[in-house]
Amino acid sequence: MTARNGSGDKSVSEALKRQAAAMALNDIRSGMRLGLGTGSTARHFVDLLGEKVAAGFECLCVPTSEVTAAQARSLNIPLTDLDTIDRLDVTVDGADEIDPGLNLIKGAGGALLREKIVAASSDMMIVIADASKLVETLGRFPLPIEVNRFALGATRRSLEAVLAQHGAEGGLRLRQTAAGDSYVTDGGHLILDAFFGRISQPEALSRALLDVPGVVQHGLFLNMCKKAYVATADGVRTILSEH
Repeated sequence: MTARNGSGDKSVSEALKRQAAAMALNDIRSGMRLGLGTGSTARHFVDLLGEKVAAGFECLCVPTSEVTAAQARSLNIPLTDLDTIDRLDVTVDGADEIDPGLNLIKGAGGALLREKIVAASSDMMIVIADASKLVETLGRFPLPIEVNRFALGATRRSLEAVLAQHGAEGGLRLRQTAAGDSYVTDGGHLILDAFFGRISQPEALSRALLDVPGVVQHGLFLNMCKKAYVATADGVRTILSEH
């Protein structure tokens, strides 16, 4: 009985994510240059975009991960990169947390560096998610911090000091694969997940993290998202940013 309920809950969740993805697709016009996000919700958007491309829709896309790139190629979605073109019209991506101001935590899928580069190169970032991602204050979800392999111990000690200054409730955990190996990003880096519980000063935290020499990037996406489509049991809710 439990297994059936779990399967049913997952099916409902995936259906909601697809609804949010379908809403974002309505904002896309033929001929646009698009950033394609990474993760379970973004995967639905890429699938739906592939259906439109098969019907003659024109676009040129930059994927935020090797996984997304492979999915897009399988659907014959035309791909390029940010060395070839300089700007994107829209990036559509998921999020792990969304606060009322559309600030985000991203990076559960390990693609935060490329996701942030692509989003920053876009005129507009649209987030698609289900209602479980909405929070009043960021920090319930672990904050991913992408770090260089070199001198990991020194980087970790510096980050622990930052966490202490910002009142983190937990510590740092080196992300691992299911096999127990260190998780390696597409860029060849490692990820330390930081457990805050509550991030009261995200802007100050962002600066402090980036001041640590071994930090490549972090999963705080501040003042980047312009619109979010959030699927709830009552339908898809549209949230617009004030910045």
